Amino acid sequence: MRLIRSFERNNAANIALMRSQFEAFSRQLPLLYFTLVANSLAVAFTHAHSAPAFLSKIVPAVLCACCVLRLVIWARRRSLRTTLTDDEIAVRIRNTVVMVVMFGVAFTSWGLSLYRYGDTYAHVHVAFYMSITVIACIFCLMHVRIAALLLTAIVLGPFVVFFSLTGNEVLIAIAINVVLVSGAMIKVLLTYYRDFADLVNAKKVLEDKQQQLLALNSENLRLANMDSLTGLPNRRHFLGRLGKHFAHDGLDERRFAVGIVDLDGFKQVNDLHGHRAGDALLREVGRRLNLFSNDEVQIARLGGDEFGLLFGRVSANDALISTSTAICDALREPYELPQATVRVSATVGIALFPEAGRTAEQLFERADYALYHAKVHRRGQATIFSEQHESTIRHLGRIEQALRQADLEQEMTLHFQPILNVDTGEVVTYESLARWHSPTLGPISPDVFIRTAEKSDLIHQLTAVLLHKALAFMEESDPSIGVSFNLSARDLASPDAVEQIRRIVQQSNVDASRLTFEVTETAVIEDFAKGRAALSQLSALGAKIALDDFGTGYSSLHCIHQLPLNSVKVDRTFVGNIEHDALAQGIVRSIVELCRNLELSCVIEGVETDRQAAVLTELGCNFMQGYHFGRPAAMVGDSPRRMPAATGTTGR
Repeated sequence: MRLIRSFERNNAANIALMRSQFEAFSRQLPLLYFTLVANSLAVAFTHAHSAPAFLSKIVPAVLCACCVLRLVIWARRRSLRTTLTDDEIAVRIRNTVVMVVMFGVAFTSWGLSLYRYGDTYAHVHVAFYMSITVIACIFCLMHVRIAALLLTAIVLGPFVVFFSLTGNEVLIAIAINVVLVSGAMIKVLLTYYRDFADLVNAKKVLEDKQQQLLALNSENLRLANMDSLTGLPNRRHFLGRLGKHFAHDGLDERRFAVGIVDLDGFKQVNDLHGHRAGDALLREVGRRLNLFSNDEVQIARLGGDEFGLLFGRVSANDALISTSTAICDALREPYELPQATVRVSATVGIALFPEAGRTAEQLFERADYALYHAKVHRRGQATIFSEQHESTIRHLGRIEQALRQADLEQEMTLHFQPILNVDTGEVVTYESLARWHSPTLGPISPDVFIRTAEKSDLIHQLTAVLLHKALAFMEESDPSIGVSFNLSARDLASPDAVEQIRRIVQQSNVDASRLTFEVTETAVIEDFAKGRAALSQLSALGAKIALDDFGTGYSSLHCIHQLPLNSVKVDRTFVGNIEHDALAQGIVRSIVELCRNLELSCVIEGVETDRQAAVLTELGCNFMQGYHFGRPAAMVGDSPRRMPAATGTTGR
């Protein structure tokens, strides 16, 4: 029993070896019992007439019945195909070792008891039976080393002693031969067992490495599909899930939807409080969004401050709007960051399959357009892509094609609108405004074709053409009159475009101090560092810099203080009802006072009536622009048809 316990401890230390032993031995167990039964019946047959019935019939019948019973139990357990635990396997192997000891003692005792009966041939048969049976059993038990060794000791010990004491030289020689053969077999068994154990261990090591590799691959796949900052799935995972929706739901036309969430005001938080605050904000946004994640709504971070929504099996548009509105409301709540308490809002664009598109690319593009439309017209809310949006996209597509094929030199013109010093009544500057009359589409709104040029990377080419025209106008106009020229955010973000603008100005015959470059707050804030560097280069030419549409973007003293500005243009939204709006009057008065303290010019845009002009004058405004003073006027070729002047007209 001590050997058995030692065996169990060793096996417990190597579970894989124990399981492999059990599986291999289980396959050879039928052969073991077959050998025992067949050899025992043969010996019983040859001693049937010489030995007592008890030894020749009853004892072998009982022993063979025990073998058959064990075999039946084994077969029944195998047929159940149940998965055994490690403890159950250890018990089975222990029981096997015990049974080997019991069967070894029983069959050995029975075999030696038969020796006294029969003739010489019968005696030799007993010796042959015991030797050949033990050899066969050793082979069958070679995967359970302790059982094979115990059986060898139980059988060969009495066998050698018994036949050595017979005095029969033949039987003694047989005993010696059996011992030698058994010794060789034990050597083979030990070698085989060691190789078997090494093979199992090597297999276990290989399986462990494979498991580690699978775990590593699984972790790499998880990391490759996860956003490390927010813990949400990333863009790759999102597009993969979208592709699966098309592979399954797309076949039977089941509706699903893609949504894109964009944060309004995130960049300002990032610029004002730093990247750590921005990261903390994104983590909290991810946490709030994850609260809406379920089997039917999957959420991912697409990049930057954009997040993706994937709605499965949409039945009604109202449900989409309801969920998206709830998301917008959740993201609108204050964020308690270590640096400050901040607020942002979220806008959502949604596209439905199959209405908005039948490919992943189309659906994603339509959702992006719905987002863009919402940010312009319904900021902070959700918008579903509609047929009207589709018509707009197609119209914009035709505009883009026409713009790509346009002769910009011939088709683009400039209109000029005066900016007056109301104290003297003199025009100090003209703002140049781009106009395009397409031969195929007719006149196109500047807001539309400039935005199209920005999206299609034609803006730099367009800027160069228009700047040449503005400088040509300046060369032929009064040297005391300046011209302001609008720059795109794309121009400021491109070092090559800025260098091109510098080169065009330097190669002209115009004093750069007459030229004012207008930029919007939004254009600068998109990449403040690049924007400031670009404006500094243009200012180094001697040109002036004006901050346009002040008050409508994300106005901050940070912008005014950090940028090389010469003037600020207050947006027309403050002027429309300024005669009756005390709040607007207070804001304009504050801006004018701020500009005066910073030694900046302050231009009020959108002045349309005498009453507006009078109120603004009372507020301390000196420079104004609007239809009240003059409409934008065209020029013919490279010379003005007329110099636009104050007309005093009202209306549009």
